[in-house]
Amino acid sequence: MDYTQLGRTGLKVSRLCLGTMNFGPVTSEEDSFAIMDRAHELGINFFDTANVYGWKKGEGITENILGRWFAKGGGRREKTVIATKLYGDMGDWPNEGRLSALNIRRAAEASLKRMQTDYIDLYQAHHVDRNTPFEEFWEAMDILKQQGKILYVGSSNFAGWHIAKAQETARRRGGLGLVSEQSHYNLIVRAAELEVIPACEDYGLGLIPWSPLAGGLLGGILRKIDKGRSAAENIAKELEKHRDKIERYEAFCDELGEDPANVGLAWLLHQRAVTAPIIGPRTAEQLDGTVKALEITLDDKALTRLDEIFPGFRTAPEEYAW
Repeated sequence: MDYTQLGRTGLKVSRLCLGTMNFGPVTSEEDSFAIMDRAHELGINFFDTANVYGWKKGEGITENILGRWFAKGGGRREKTVIATKLYGDMGDWPNEGRLSALNIRRAAEASLKRMQTDYIDLYQAHHVDRNTPFEEFWEAMDILKQQGKILYVGSSNFAGWHIAKAQETARRRGGLGLVSEQSHYNLIVRAAELEVIPACEDYGLGLIPWSPLAGGLLGGILRKIDKGRSAAENIAKELEKHRDKIERYEAFCDELGEDPANVGLAWLLHQRAVTAPIIGPRTAEQLDGTVKALEITLDDKALTRLDEIFPGFRTAPEEYAW
């Protein structure tokens, strides 16, 4: 396994991050345990979750699964850099969501209890809260740090402007600020290249791409359909929108002799500021296949071909101005 620093911090994380969103709704607890154990065997030490995962309001199903896995011992917690998120509503009463100081305190305490741990390595805002000033956000996060309940703070789904506001507010307070941004980024969805990635580079944030395979569109979907697999309605609509590109992409992967899913992950690992794409295997076997992406080196010619199939963006403002 390859490791890298998380942004400008001294924290070392694996180049692949294990996403746990399927744990509970899709993957059974037993299989989830097997996937996490296998991840450690493969050297993956970076796991991502969120208090809303499990998709039953207020239950924190996925965090609870992680907590029961940690409780099995064997160094499981100590070997894991655990990242979780807050923002989504965990109840129907006021202040049970978003980024107020009150919810930050309550959400952190609840996540700690569910995961049966006394600290969170990376605590991430799942979305920007336009109603909460960053001064309030940082004051609440700083208290959690002082209490030893969180170590680092990250963002998710922030625009470049939000990252700048957050960092400048943290700078005025003398704090470290954000160390990572979890962003929607893959060969098809490349808007992060306009301003988010430049902001991450300038402020020293590690970029953690979510949906690295565009919901399966980059995972060899045409091959799977040919073998009789069906696609969900929303994915089928996206496939029709991008079919020409996907056909060219899968043909190019055939030329490379590589699995499309691994090429999509390898491409991300070649991009600026990227720390670790979030992978979401449903089985331990899928996880084994995913790790092969780390062995793929894409030369300049291959990267150019991929850019021709899926055109990206230049850094703003040159993308839309002289």
